[in-house]
Amino acid sequence: METPDSRQHARTLWYDRPKYVFMEFCVEDSTDVHVLIEDHRIVFSCKNADGVELYNEIEFYAKVNSKDSQDKRSGRSITCFVRKWKEKVAWPRLTKEDIKPVWLSVDFDNWRDWEGDEEVELAQVEHYAELLKKVSVKRPPPGMDDLDVSKVCLSTLCFPFSLKKRY
Repeated sequence: METPDSRQHARTLWYDRPKYVFMEFCVEDSTDVHVLIEDHRIVFSCKNADGVELYNEIEFYAKVNSKDSQDKRSGRSITCFVRKWKEKVAWPRLTKEDIKPVWLSVDFDNWRDWEGDEEVELAQVEHYAELLKKVSVKRPPPGMDDLDVSKVCLSTLCFPFSLKKRY
């Protein structure tokens, strides 16, 4: 049997949220999938559609709650939802070491800077409340006595030419 170091790595995407770190191991039509989530690391292995063994082992940047973490398999990938031990603490990287493996990338489609979001959300709510106040002020309807009916577009006036089919 091959040693873990001689196997290929699965392309892995990750992104950070206040309570979870999400990882996606990008392997289509995977078989023999094994995911082990521990408090300080994750071990992933599987075979791809061609039967090639893939193996990833990641030492986490910080401690996680392995008992409240899970994984979900689809036809295109295996996604892991890893619960952070300390919520609302941003991870600058996924790995403990400050070295980025070539097979690991940030999932920019799902990445969002959530630090300071509470202040931004509060400002948005206040702005929305101000807009509602402006809209909810009851005013009389606009006067229509200056409306020139001669400029109203009626169907026959807008289409002076005949709409009949020409053969």
